[in-house]
Amino acid sequence: MSYAVVVTFQINAGQMAEFLPLMEQNAATSLALEPGCHQFDIALDPARPNEVFLYELYADAGAFEAHLGSSHFRSFDKAVTPMIAEKEVKTYERVIS
Repeated sequence: MSYAVVVTFQINAGQMAEFLPLMEQNAATSLALEPGCHQFDIALDPARPNEVFLYELYADAGAFEAHLGSSHFRSFDKAVTPMIAEKEVKTYERVIS
């Protein structure tokens, strides 16, 4: 069973250069330290310069909850929250591959 999470961020104008390295570190740390995190993709499009799209794949919902409770995620979230104009999170309990 897999659990997918997709997140769309709208970053405040002028803050992408500060936000993106923190996002990249969060993704790398999640993949390295969380056995239930199987994929963590960051997508950007020059046509939407303030938007960041994430695709994350976890073993199950519990693995995603563990991610949200991890110290590295909590630190990341605290650092980037002021940079985010909007955030949409969707989860999918069934992933067909």
